Amino acid sequence: MANNGRRSVKLKKGPSVGTGGHGRKALEGKGPTPKAEDRPYHKAHKNKQLAERSAAKRPGAPRNPGARSGPKGRATEEVVTGRNSVVEALRAGIPAKALHVAIRIEMDDRVKESLKLAAERGIPLLETGKPELDRMTDDAIHQGLVLQIPPYEYQDAYELAEETLESWKKGHVANAPLFVALDGITDPRNLGAIIRSVSAFSGHGVIVPERRSVGVTASAWKTSAGAAVRVPVARAANLNNTLKAFKNMGIYVLGLDGDGDVSLPDLALATEPVCIVVGSEGKGLSRLVRENCDQIVSIPIDSAMESLNASMAVGISLYEISRQRAAK
Repeated sequence: MANNGRRSVKLKKGPSVGTGGHGRKALEGKGPTPKAEDRPYHKAHKNKQLAERSAAKRPGAPRNPGARSGPKGRATEEVVTGRNSVVEALRAGIPAKALHVAIRIEMDDRVKESLKLAAERGIPLLETGKPELDRMTDDAIHQGLVLQIPPYEYQDAYELAEETLESWKKGHVANAPLFVALDGITDPRNLGAIIRSVSAFSGHGVIVPERRSVGVTASAWKTSAGAAVRVPVARAANLNNTLKAFKNMGIYVLGLDGDGDVSLPDLALATEPVCIVVGSEGKGLSRLVRENCDQIVSIPIDSAMESLNASMAVGISLYEISRQRAAK
């Protein structure tokens, strides 16, 4: 057959070009197989996460149940989960944003009462699917009921002190300003009890630091027995600077400690503008806070008792100050 003038060319196969070692990693082994609990899509991994979340929700755990973190770790939302907890929160009058109820929830007395209380208070009732309830509660046990709590609106510590002093000087407030500042207290039940005592003895506010301190959570609301509605809670960016500013305003700063140099019954500053500072039960007042106090006050107790609960110490101190003011 004619080749039409075309020349046939034979290709000679030469040596192939290598990759230069670029595929070496693909040939290497991937190491030992990870444990089942370390594989994100394995059932054991999910069980491990659930166990860690359950441990974090036990009493005394550092993380607050239901608390969510927003930008820079600030709490933006909190939820109360479980039928008993929800109905008790509604009975206590805790402010609520919405009550989420599972679709086709099995009704019992707690669910019926929760729905009734929410309807009476005008709290929106939202029928929510189980996957969404699980997401809202980080897979905690919710029993089909989730109460959504709005973020607490804190006042500024400086503004609260200035406004209270101004009202007192104008005669709008009968008693001299009386505040309680918390130094290193992280238990929301202590905060709730302190708010309750401040309300009972005509105090004007509670000061909490922004960091390493408890905030107004659902547990604090519940323990305050509604007093959190009447007593403002203010935040201080730096507690030591706030105490210094209070002193410059004419407010005496009194620290509570068992080794105080002044006994509570002998307190001569009770009728003056006062800010009581209480520390945690274990560590007490921090060094800098102690240095910024005008006086360190001790409560006389039986020698067999080493110390008092923080909220109890505040309650006793507020009662004594109230008693001395009433006597004057």
